[in-house]
Amino acid sequence: MNSHLPSRKRNRVNSRPMKILFCTGRLLALSLAIAAPSAHAQGTLLVANQKDHTLSFIDAATAKETFVLKEDRITGHEVTTSPDGRTAYLPIYGDAGVGRAGTDGHEMLVIDIPSHKITGVVDFGHGVRPHLPVYDTHRNVLYVSTELDQAITAIDPKTLKILYKIPTGAPESHMFALSHDGRFAYTTNVGASSVSVLDLDTHKTLAIIPLGDTGAVKVQRISISNDDKLLFTSDWDKPRLAVIDTATRKLKTWLPLPGTGYGSASTHDGRYLILCLSKSSKVAIIDLQTLAVVQTIGVPAQPQEVLIRPDGLVAYVSCNQDHKVAAIDIKTWKVQALIDAGNLADGLAWSNISSTSAAGGH
Repeated sequence: MNSHLPSRKRNRVNSRPMKILFCTGRLLALSLAIAAPSAHAQGTLLVANQKDHTLSFIDAATAKETFVLKEDRITGHEVTTSPDGRTAYLPIYGDAGVGRAGTDGHEMLVIDIPSHKITGVVDFGHGVRPHLPVYDTHRNVLYVSTELDQAITAIDPKTLKILYKIPTGAPESHMFALSHDGRFAYTTNVGASSVSVLDLDTHKTLAIIPLGDTGAVKVQRISISNDDKLLFTSDWDKPRLAVIDTATRKLKTWLPLPGTGYGSASTHDGRYLILCLSKSSKVAIIDLQTLAVVQTIGVPAQPQEVLIRPDGLVAYVSCNQDHKVAAIDIKTWKVQALIDAGNLADGLAWSNISSTSAAGGH
């Protein structure tokens, strides 16, 4: 190991190959540690790949990518599906991150999942940076965060007509979560360091919950507990999770984390929150009774988003730097598969329609 070299020089000479070996070894160790896959549900996992400007179709039964749809636009970050699983909705955000200079997207693609084809386009009429689509099954309405309008926009999924907008009262409303009872939406306002509470019936802003001085706290992703009592959003810069009481509409506590948090989702039984630690290549498991981290799980680099499969048995985690999706067995907390996706794999959605292999792309 050239032990005669001075320490500083030795580190400089060997740091790059050691880094490559470390990254390669980490992925190899993850692959070797994967248990045999449990029985898979039939269906299709959709993955929005930011850098590739594509949407991956992954067969859940085989954990293999079967089709790649080219967006021909720059670029989709998030995706959702209709309740019948036949249609996907992919907003085209632009070429920059939230709050950064770049193009301002103005469209959303409508995709037929069985045929893997783009069948429609919603045009918002001007640059709005449309980001997250969420289907409201209570009203049969599709909502999309349109952050340059400081609103979420409601769309009729049948006619693809814009119905109305609900103002958030704050800039950079990037992500949002709907309450399970269908009454409220909660948006994270990145630049304003706050969360807005929206009434889905009156289409009004009810409250804005401050999480710190403007710009001092950066919040991005948000999720809600199964009983609608708590909201969860991580500080983008510090290793802590904001826990918000939806009844009082106030910050309940900051939960310390073993790394910087990002996307999250609650397990179907309501016992745990699965939280991406994006800078640590790990996922944290948080007990929602004690509000304590009880376990961490190693995954590929930069975990972004968590999707719980409808049967509640598997959590899919997009890991954008390594172009992978980790499938985690919720019963054992073991990674059961590492699935190949595209460059900067990010948004995830589920369709109950099985994916079949198809040649080529759109």
